[in-house]
Amino acid sequence: MTQLEEYYNKFNEDKRLNSRHGQVEYRISMHYIHRYLDEAEERIQKTDCGGNLDRDAVRGQIRLLDIGAGTGRYSVALAEEGYDVTAVELVKYNLGVLKKKAGRVNAMQGNALNLKKLEDDTFDVTLLFGPMYHLFGFEDKSRALGEAKRVTKPGGVILAAYCMNEYSVITYAFKERHVLECMQQRRLTEDFQTIPTPEGLYDYMRIEDIEALNEAVGLARIQILSPDGPANYIRPFLNQLSEEEFELFVRYQLAVCERADLIGAGAHTIDILRKV
Repeated sequence: MTQLEEYYNKFNEDKRLNSRHGQVEYRISMHYIHRYLDEAEERIQKTDCGGNLDRDAVRGQIRLLDIGAGTGRYSVALAEEGYDVTAVELVKYNLGVLKKKAGRVNAMQGNALNLKKLEDDTFDVTLLFGPMYHLFGFEDKSRALGEAKRVTKPGGVILAAYCMNEYSVITYAFKERHVLECMQQRRLTEDFQTIPTPEGLYDYMRIEDIEALNEAVGLARIQILSPDGPANYIRPFLNQLSEEEFELFVRYQLAVCERADLIGAGAHTIDILRKV
C-alpha cells in the first residue's frame, strides 16, 4: 500500500466537502461544471433539427469524465442528473466506496498519468480535481494534463484543480508556526515558494506555474477562479454563521471568485481550459 493510499484510507473527502468550508468549494465548483455542461447541451440541441430530443435525452448524450473521483462526490451527483459519467480513481478504498453508491457511474481504477482504458476525443467535459494535488514535478503534472486533453473531445472543456502555495505558507508556516523549521529544512525558497516532497503528499502551485503547464500541453484558458476563497482560513467563523448568513457568504464567494486579485490566495484554484 502506498503512502497516498494509506492517507485516503483514513481521510474522509465526503465529510470535508459537506463541512461549511467544503460546501463553498463544492457548490461553486458545481456552478462552473454546470456552466459547461449547459454549453454542451446547447450544442447538441442545435444539431437536433427535428427537435425530437427532450432534456433527459440530451443529457444522456453528454459524456463527463471525473479523473481522481475519490468517493464520487461530484461524479455520483452528476450521474443522478442524467449525464453519462465515467469516474477514474487510483485508491482502491475510495473506488470501493464510490462503487457502492455509484448507481449510473461507470467507475474504474486508473491512474491520471496513463488513462489507457479510455479512447481519444471521448468526453465533452473532463474534471481533473484530485490528481494535481498529489503529483510532484512539472513532468508528471503536464503528463496528467496531457492525458486529460487526449481523452477530451475537440472543443471540449477541462476543469483542473490545484492546491495553492500561499494558502500553505500562510496556514502551515505562519499560522501553525512551522516557518523556522521550514526555512531550516529548506522546504521554502527565499521567496516563500514551497519545495514539496512526496512524503508531504501535497504539492502547491502559483498562478505562473499553472500557466506554464497550460503552455506546455497546448491548452487554452477560458477562465480561472478560486472556488473557496477565504473559506478555509475562517472555518470557525463560517461555522458560527446562521444558515441565512452562510448562504450570503456563498453568494459573496461566487461573486468574487474570478477576481484576479484574489485567486492565488485561496486554498484551491480551478483552471478551466478548452481543447482546441
